[in-house]
Amino acid sequence: MDTYRCIVTKREIRTFTDRPVPEEILQQILNAGRMSGSSKNSQPWHFVVVRERGRLRELSGFGRFAQHVASAAAAVCVVLDSPRAFFDAGRCAQNMMLAAWNAGVASCPASMHRAEDARSFLGAPEGHVVATVISFGYPHPKGRGPIERAALRILAGRGRRPLASLASWERYAASRPTPTGI
Repeated sequence: MDTYRCIVTKREIRTFTDRPVPEEILQQILNAGRMSGSSKNSQPWHFVVVRERGRLRELSGFGRFAQHVASAAAAVCVVLDSPRAFFDAGRCAQNMMLAAWNAGVASCPASMHRAEDARSFLGAPEGHVVATVISFGYPHPKGRGPIERAALRILAGRGRRPLASLASWERYAASRPTPTGI
């Protein structure tokens, strides 16, 4: 799939099959994160891959909206060596999710609201922070589960805003100039 199509078709999926993600695809996903840009090439991240079902269930308990982590084939926890690197963590997470989608693997990020508990659970050093946890797995063929359906009911009608409503030209809220001579 080309890059643009991968970007515009990517959606958060929270319901997965039991099929494991092959090691080679997990390696590609991790490598896509590794290759992300970062401020001054600091590469402030460390990836903790969790695949054991009991640990996935326990990890999901550290976030208020992280139930999907429990049913994922794998979760990648992006641990930062500095809380100042959240922007870089977002770039890294997006790279991994797009690489996964390109391989047919669905994903969904989750915030760890009990961040210190998550850090301790993962064995990350003091002073490090869990920026995000991304669940990965193959999308369930029967569609969305109850959590996804509830989220969609809340978001119903929102859709994507038209580009013209969120882009300005030269100054905030300025319309795109009409071409002259046409």
